[in-house]
Amino acid sequence: MALDLVPLWTAILAFGVLMYVLLDGFDLGVGILFPFAANDAHRDLMMNSIAPIWDFNETWLVLGGVGLLAAFPLAFAIVIPAVYFPILFMLIGLIFRGVAFEFRHLAKSRHHWDRSFFVGSLVATFAQGIVLGTFVQGIPVAGRAYNGGSLDWLTPFAILTGAGLTVGYCLLGACWLVMKTEGDLQEWARRKARMAAIGMAAFMAMVSIWTPLMQPQIRERWFGGDHPFWLWPVPLVTLGLFVALWRSLARRHGAPFMAALGLFAMGYLGLGISIFPMVVPYTFDLWQSSASPKSQAFLMVGTLFLLPVIIGYTVFSYYVFRGKVKAGSGYH
Repeated sequence: MALDLVPLWTAILAFGVLMYVLLDGFDLGVGILFPFAANDAHRDLMMNSIAPIWDFNETWLVLGGVGLLAAFPLAFAIVIPAVYFPILFMLIGLIFRGVAFEFRHLAKSRHHWDRSFFVGSLVATFAQGIVLGTFVQGIPVAGRAYNGGSLDWLTPFAILTGAGLTVGYCLLGACWLVMKTEGDLQEWARRKARMAAIGMAAFMAMVSIWTPLMQPQIRERWFGGDHPFWLWPVPLVTLGLFVALWRSLARRHGAPFMAALGLFAMGYLGLGISIFPMVVPYTFDLWQSSASPKSQAFLMVGTLFLLPVIIGYTVFSYYVFRGKVKAGSGYH
């Protein structure tokens, strides 16, 4: 009997996507907050706080995309056409912010690159939220192919999730700056984090109410049968993290960022609970969309070698560049 690798591949892809959201989320959030800083000196510190690690964070995005194609090709063939334009906008946004990142420190006038960094970060974040919203609301399928139009992603729910993710990334970015900076910039980041925390709480509440009303499967999962008895700790823990975040913003440095990461992790867990085991909501599950066992086994060999390398390098890079960012200590 062949070993079922679908659960292992599911865990790998879920972990890769979560790592991307957590790690690239805060540096995208810093980019969105960028033009609102008080002066160029603060913007330099904001840029320097993410300079050593921002590009490596996107490795997790590559892992998630390639892993989906390799392990669940049917899901890839259906989901990608449904969100083709949001993914295109996301990639363009990431290119804009990447070019701005590298050229800003060389330019005599940095304001054009500052705007590019902000716009690229905002577009990439909003597009990711559109992809998430489109995925959750369901993808029309006929047979084994996408059966919708090129603009089916442009819905009120998808726009709501795009706005919510933007606010959430701002929260991550502000909490990162609280942890990495000092003085006036840190106090400014604390104020922005409080504003973003209120906004994120509002958006999480709206999405949590809308999704059960929109999808019977989600409504049954959370409110039907015996499920609520062991699922309700998820919103309770989320509420506790919001309280911890708010209290820690008054005086602590690293705790707000940890609490913000926890909020994203709980939101991710809630999403997984809502749609599992579907990978093409709400038509194909993980096993129906998976590649052949031999293909999965072949790909697993390289993945199990590569994944520890990525994790190890990620941990090492964050360890090397730990501590506060000082003025004049630029990465470039």
